[in-house]
Amino acid sequence: MNPQAVIKQKPQSMQRALGSLADIPGPDTRALKICRSIAGDKPEVLTGIYEEDCNLAVWQRMLAPELEQEIEALLQSRNNFNVSLPLSPQSANSDILRALETSASAPMLANDICELVDMFCFLFDVNLSGLRLRSLEQPMCPRFHVDHVTCRLITTYRGPTTQWLPHKGTDRSKLGRGNGGRPDESSGLFQHQSDINQALTGDVLLLKGERWQGNEGTGLVHRSPKIPDGGKRLLLTLDLI
Repeated sequence: MNPQAVIKQKPQSMQRALGSLADIPGPDTRALKICRSIAGDKPEVLTGIYEEDCNLAVWQRMLAPELEQEIEALLQSRNNFNVSLPLSPQSANSDILRALETSASAPMLANDICELVDMFCFLFDVNLSGLRLRSLEQPMCPRFHVDHVTCRLITTYRGPTTQWLPHKGTDRSKLGRGNGGRPDESSGLFQHQSDINQALTGDVLLLKGERWQGNEGTGLVHRSPKIPDGGKRLLLTLDLI
């Protein structure tokens, strides 16, 4: 797949969204803003992140069985790993394989990551992305929170996946210290357990953070999932750097 051919046209709103993070709208504008998520089974859905009222775009996809088998073999061969490095589309494949310290057991994983890096960089018109690839046995961010970034790509290759709350009905005053030490489920942050959305393994999430121009106060509220005892999660994130 050629990511640049798939995402054929960048939205005209791209320059406005990324151009000047210093232009912050007033509190009245933020208070009136309504955010939504969009999802689809084609990668083009990710361009929807540029829509002003969208703070999450989800590309719903299924991983090939061969890729899943490769990931299982990789996790069995290496108990834990934490890869963090800047990647360009041109050098992503060799850099990933070098970081994983393997050239034989993860070619499909490396290729999939390369395509996501290429797509991410093309979509945001940048030459570098910040990659983190981690095997996890405990949730990395177990409480609901927002990210103080412009935009982040998240995908889970194995194990339980990212959870998030809809903008409407979420009481953001209960985030962080506002929860008064109470669990998310009883702090008043949300009303019903059914308010919690969760991706599927392989889904690609593109979420707006608090630093996206005009998105202050409406960054996606999300958290890491619980991981069953003895289970593992393989998580990939890409950030603008």
